[in-house]
Amino acid sequence: MSREGDWTTFLSERLDDIRRRGLFRDPPRLAGTQGRHVQRPEGRVLNFSSNDYLGLASHPAVVEAARVELDRGAAGAGSSRLVSGTFEAHERLEATVASLKGCEAAVSFSSGYAAATGCIPALCGPGDVVLLDKLSHACLVDAARLSGATIRVFPHNDLSALESRLKWASQRHPRGRILIVAESVYSMDGDCCPLKGIIALKECYSAWLFLDEAHALGVIGPRGMGLAAACGLGDRVEIQMGTLGKAAGAHGATIAGSRHLRDLLVNSARSLIFSTAPPPHVAAAAAAGLEIIASPEGEQLRLKLRERIAEFARLLGETGRHIPIFPVLLGCEKRTVACSDGLLADGLWVPAIRFPSVARGSARLRVTLTAVHEPEDIVRLAEALRRLDGKLPERNVVRLADNPSR
Repeated sequence: MSREGDWTTFLSERLDDIRRRGLFRDPPRLAGTQGRHVQRPEGRVLNFSSNDYLGLASHPAVVEAARVELDRGAAGAGSSRLVSGTFEAHERLEATVASLKGCEAAVSFSSGYAAATGCIPALCGPGDVVLLDKLSHACLVDAARLSGATIRVFPHNDLSALESRLKWASQRHPRGRILIVAESVYSMDGDCCPLKGIIALKECYSAWLFLDEAHALGVIGPRGMGLAAACGLGDRVEIQMGTLGKAAGAHGATIAGSRHLRDLLVNSARSLIFSTAPPPHVAAAAAAGLEIIASPEGEQLRLKLRERIAEFARLLGETGRHIPIFPVLLGCEKRTVACSDGLLADGLWVPAIRFPSVARGSARLRVTLTAVHEPEDIVRLAEALRRLDGKLPERNVVRLADNPSR
């Protein structure tokens, strides 16, 4: 058999295996804008799939900020940040992030993945230790692997296990640096990290903390600045990552911290050095989104979002939830896809989340609420899920009366 045939067979067999396990994906195609409703090939549907938590992706001020930059005559940055790709819009964005976060400086990247894989390997290497929460996002896991540091994973939000690994790292790598990696809000379960406990432990062991605020930025904390701000601990978190394609309504990501951290990343983060800079109009849109988040309008949008969260939680028999992510655990990948398809046929877009986004056997429907949803949307979704719940085999579903984030 020719080598070309070997490759063709490999691709075909891999795809067949993915389909057999109910894990095949094809990106959904949208027309028009991101919002409460979206236009799919199947028709216009209510959108419960988006991380655009405040509805800023189509906000007139965000769109106008991008338009102003585009009217200057360039659609792209043309080069990397260290060659000729840094524009005023990038510097305004970074100054805005630093000011809002109360940090000395910030640096922007083209995506959250680029921010993580640029930052962590720039700080850690062989001889160092990276301690990861088990549910850390793939970009954080990949960044730790790229660093060459020793990696140890601790069970999700388990402070006792984290302390045990900190003791081990201190004893086994006494000359190495220790970096703890955690997320403010975990994107698939919708729960928060025990930030106060993590900070207390990292200070006992002279570690640093990399805190991914991707799903907290815009949603919680004073002026929507995330969990560190909500806990009043921003000045005790060395590295704060935030993404700009969720509540900020644009695209990209930032790392905020000290001036030394910013300067080191500019000179050492390979994903920044060897990538064309984000287009200036994208940076301008992100800055506009952040300014809205921190404004009285942003606070009104968060209030509306909290009302939608509380109503949906009440309809599902939950209490105490304040994050707009509701996982409905089903377990079986094929069943999860079938349920998502059934909801889509009813005009409700709730994505099926499967391995590798979550662990094998923990497939789920992931409901995300936004400030642009109306009360009748919430009721309609809850009723549809209840109808769906009654049709599912007991062995494949966590009943909706239970806590779906457990």
